[in-house]
Formats: sequence, C-alpha cells, structure tokens
Amino acid sequence: MIRAAITAVAGFLPENVLTNKDLEKMIDTTDEWITTRTGIKERHIENDPEKATSDMAVEAVRLLLKKRGIGPEEIDLLICGTVTPDMVFPATSNLICAKLGAVNAWGYDLSAACSGFIYALTTGSQFIETGRYKKVVVVGADMMSRIIDYTDRATCVIFGDGAGAVLLEPTEEPVGIIDFMLHADGNGATHLHMKAGGSLRPASHETVDNRQHFAYQEGQAVFKHAVVNMAEVSAKIMEKNNLTAADVQWLAAHQANKRIIDATSQRMGVGPEKVMMNIERYGNTTAGTIPLLLWDYEKQLKKGDNLILSAFGGGFTWGAVYIKWAYDGSKSGK
Repeated sequence: MIRAAITAVAGFLPENVLTNKDLEKMIDTTDEWITTRTGIKERHIENDPEKATSDMAVEAVRLLLKKRGIGPEEIDLLICGTVTPDMVFPATSNLICAKLGAVNAWGYDLSAACSGFIYALTTGSQFIETGRYKKVVVVGADMMSRIIDYTDRATCVIFGDGAGAVLLEPTEEPVGIIDFMLHADGNGATHLHMKAGGSLRPASHETVDNRQHFAYQEGQAVFKHAVVNMAEVSAKIMEKNNLTAADVQWLAAHQANKRIIDATSQRMGVGPEKVMMNIERYGNTTAGTIPLLLWDYEKQLKKGDNLILSAFGGGFTWGAVYIKWAYDGSKSGK
C-alpha cells in the first residue's frame, strides 16, 4: 500500500513585526485585551508593496527543496492553499512554479480559508497514493494584511502574514497520511467573508468607499462554530482510528484563537504539553498556520509519532488529518 508521507517542511515569515503595543497606537485596544481573548502578542506583516503571497511561498519552497536536496525541476505538482492570491488569475501556484523554475510541474490554488492547508494536503496525497506522482509540494500561504481593515479591531488584531510548505513523497512504510475527515457548510458564509471583489459585487467606487474589500467577521458566531466543530472532528478521527490520548504525540491545530485550541485539546483529552503553539508570535496566518507549526516543531518530531492536524475556517470549512510522522525531525536542517 502506497501512502503519502511528509518528507520535508519549511516556512517563511516577513521580517517586519507588528506587536500589540503597536496596535495600541492605531486602534482602541490594549495588549491585555488582545492577549486575553486571542493569545496573540505579535504578528509578521509584509510592508513591501511589490511583494505578494507567491513571494512568501517561493521562499518557503526554496528552503524546502534545499533541505530535501532536490531541484525545482523534480516537482511534479504544486498545490497552493490560499485566500489571498496574487491576482484573481492566473493561479498563485502557477506564479510560484514560474519563480522557482519548476518547469515540469503543474498546479492550482485551493480556497478553503483557514482549512486551506489540510484541504490541499489531503488532495495532494491522492496524487501520491494513486502512483501518479512522486513529488508533490503543498503550500499554505496568506498575506492577510492586504485584506484586513486596520481600523477594525475585531479583525486587525488577529491576522498576520506567512507561508509554509511540505513535500509529499510515496512510502510503503506504515507512516504518512493515514486518514482524514473534511467538512464544509456554506451557510456559515454570512459570518465570515469578504463582501466585495467577486462576481456578486465586483469592485466599484461604491464598494471601495464602503470598505467592502476587507475580511468581515462576526466574531462570536465564528468562535462558537469553531469550538464545536474543530473539537468534534478531532475527537472523531481519533475514535475512528482507535487512538487514545496516550497514543497521540502532537496536536497541530489551526492558530486562530488560543481558547479554541484549548477546547480542542481538552475534547481530545490531550495535555498542553502535546499541543503545538506559536499563535503568540505569528497570529492567524490562515492557510499558513499548520505548516508553520510543523516547521517550528520539526526538531521535536520523531518517526512514527502520531499527529492530529485540525482546522476551522471561513466557508465554513473544517476537518482533521491523522498523520504518522515519517522521519526524525532532529536530523533535519532548519
């Protein structure tokens, strides 16, 4: 049986850091208010107007290829999970491949908001499992600062910019992506969406003047659905695969809100020592959060470790992935 195994992971974050103290000077908020409600202390923001999501992704994939010791021409397929594409078209994945020199790869973008990476990861795994491809790169990248209204304290304190990438390769060992459960409910769109910029409300003077090209979120409604659905799907995938809390080495949960992550780990029965966390330093990078977690914690991962990846995002979209880690992360270069 062929499975898709993650054989390398890498990430990229812009140099500029926006702290809670900085936000205190911009809007009516405090460091204590932000930290208590979200767990976030700072986030990375790309200040160069000439840079876009593809540029962050390129840096992450370049590091990924360097760590694995392969060239861009060896990539068969590149899938990019993002809701902040460089342009409506062409696909950001196409731009990433062009900038990398991945001349033998094709690819596409996948839009599932904060669940974008796990949607893309499980999709990419299918191309490996069928035997069609040998090297599939999955990217989660979002430059959220470009669609955030920095006069809206309900959203601007939450999001940051960043990109992460993993390489999927085939294995016949009992490791890799073992199982996944994905869900979607479009009825949740009213609570978290961008009001204009699509075919429903194309850009116009009116939409720009009304500030409708920014992310809109009804925080309480999103929080309620996220807590319930992310926790439940994480517990269900454990139950489906006969995993106890003792069997799980790590929970890699989408970094949207520390209270949501805590609720998920508690529902799973997993202690805080097994919960990957970097929300305090990066904020919510949307599709970038989970691969950035894997990158940050790679040195602590051992071959055979059981990981649960879990996410919830706008759409609504949510899901969980059960992975057996495929290599000793302590031996991997940063």
